[in-house]
Amino acid sequence: MISLKSKFVIMKKLLLLLVTMVLTTVIFGQEKAAEDTSWKKTPRYTPERINNLVHTKLDVKFDYDKSYLYGKAWVTLTPHFSPTARLTLDAKGMEIKKLNLVSNNNNRPLKFEYNNEQINIQLDKTYKKGEKYTVYVEYTAKPDEYEKQSGRDPMLGTKGLFFINPKGEDKNKPIQIWTQGETESNSVWFPTIDQTQQKTTQEIYMTVPAKYVSLSNGKLISQKLNADGTRTDYWKMDLPNSPYLFFMGVGNYAVVKDSWRGKEVNYYVEPEYGPVAKKIFGNTPEMMTYFSKLTGVDYPWIKYSQMTARDYVAGAMENTTATLHQEFAQQDARELTDENRWEGTIAHELFHHWFGDYVTAESWSHLTVNESFADYSQTLWFEYKYGKDAGDAENYWGMRAYLQCDNTKKDLVRFYY
Repeated sequence: MISLKSKFVIMKKLLLLLVTMVLTTVIFGQEKAAEDTSWKKTPRYTPERINNLVHTKLDVKFDYDKSYLYGKAWVTLTPHFSPTARLTLDAKGMEIKKLNLVSNNNNRPLKFEYNNEQINIQLDKTYKKGEKYTVYVEYTAKPDEYEKQSGRDPMLGTKGLFFINPKGEDKNKPIQIWTQGETESNSVWFPTIDQTQQKTTQEIYMTVPAKYVSLSNGKLISQKLNADGTRTDYWKMDLPNSPYLFFMGVGNYAVVKDSWRGKEVNYYVEPEYGPVAKKIFGNTPEMMTYFSKLTGVDYPWIKYSQMTARDYVAGAMENTTATLHQEFAQQDARELTDENRWEGTIAHELFHHWFGDYVTAESWSHLTVNESFADYSQTLWFEYKYGKDAGDAENYWGMRAYLQCDNTKKDLVRFYY
């Protein structure tokens, strides 16, 4: 039997689904006839690996007036198997200023061709498997301009880097910066091999207005105040992860601290939600304990932070150690007396840190595997925390949503998408 409370929760979720379906029909229904179906003709199998990412070091500054990023990237690679004298980096919509080989602290220019999507580079020699080399790229990222040129759906997060109210013109909205890498959008703001099968350690130096806080993957190693009113934050990630999971967030946030087995657990919310941040996200440490026991693998990363964002293009994103949630996650004390409407999503994104971040899909054709595990974690968590009725209710909601879309006609692994 499903309890009265569980039935109430289900009815609320079904009402939300109905509203979403109506809005989707109104907004996008007129565009279906002109939808691009070229993707149905060409299968997308696992991309060929010629070079492997080893380490990525970034030094970035933000131009709020132009919505530009000024970047420097040091990308260390090695051939995957066969010797090669060529390298292709994904770098979308950038202005490439310099491209050099770094050798013994000396920079030597390399020949390259750039088509606004990829940089095709002629290396200085043929490198063998296990032989590392580093290329240096100095560039300007122009995410808004790239999005306009690409003509792609902005709801897919195509531009990768988002400046929210950058000039402060909307007095009712905070000034924020955040990134969205899934699927292949992080290569709009840094050059990389933008594939799921690639994994790299990373360092990011972010120069931001000193009045704001920043968040990125890994651990905050140092902060340096600059004479121009900015601050440079140094974030370092020692465990390799895929480029689509790189993240940057900047803005005026209250940072509410928590912990799990000596590791930092932090909640970044708009200041007015600081007093209730632990009521929203406070079950996170218990989830970490439960999922660690469930999988037999302790949460493997150095920290876990969660940040909210305005105008976010999706529900939430499992950037490694730095999950981003849409503003809907923020609830005031009165709302939270009913239920935490975002708890399932909190569990979902955390579980991705095992399935997606730690064990990663071979290609985007396998993305459904990532999401299936994360969806299932919601049912598992609710059953563990609130009992079988709650778990059944969560599972019922997921099944209803599935049956009401056309996913039932698709293969679990999709080579056409």
